[in-house]
Amino acid sequence: MRRYEEVAEGRQQGVVVLEDIHDPHNAEAVFRTCDAFGFQRVCLIFDQEQPFDPRRVGKLSSSSANKWLDFDVYGSARECLAELHREVYEVVATVAAGEAEELFAAELTAPRIALLLGNEQRGLTEEAIALADRQVTIPMTGMVRSLNLSVTAAIALYEVTRQRRQAGMEAYLLPREEREALRNRLSER
Repeated sequence: MRRYEEVAEGRQQGVVVLEDIHDPHNAEAVFRTCDAFGFQRVCLIFDQEQPFDPRRVGKLSSSSANKWLDFDVYGSARECLAELHREVYEVVATVAAGEAEELFAAELTAPRIALLLGNEQRGLTEEAIALADRQVTIPMTGMVRSLNLSVTAAIALYEVTRQRRQAGMEAYLLPREEREALRNRLSER
């Protein structure tokens, strides 16, 4: 069992993992939300879908948020999630149904958290779900039982941020000194 509360140096970090996203514009909308809520790192898994460069697309839909983010690209969920587990992230899969916890009842205050979101049509692969530490779902009452990828990301990232603030934790998951260094580095371009 991982001890998420004993993360080295007490650093809080958040990662968004996108598995096999088909439309780069959907990913770019998620990038904008990542920046808004302080999720600095985005991991892209391209196993079944055509890879795209997150730095070369999206200036309109992401408001150039991609220039502020760090990206890692992987060829499989196994490779990506193994690395995140080595880095002591709690990997939380977002799913449409099943044995998942309701998002608003789930505790999302692990010092290092990785939110895993799947393909626009198929959702997450069975492998990705099995490799995650837990699953959450957004409770819905309407007849349509799914949301757009970027809407799901926005709701989940907002809930993580809300819970962190309520617990007295730093809401922005990139430490202050790293935020300043990033600002300085990018302003020199």
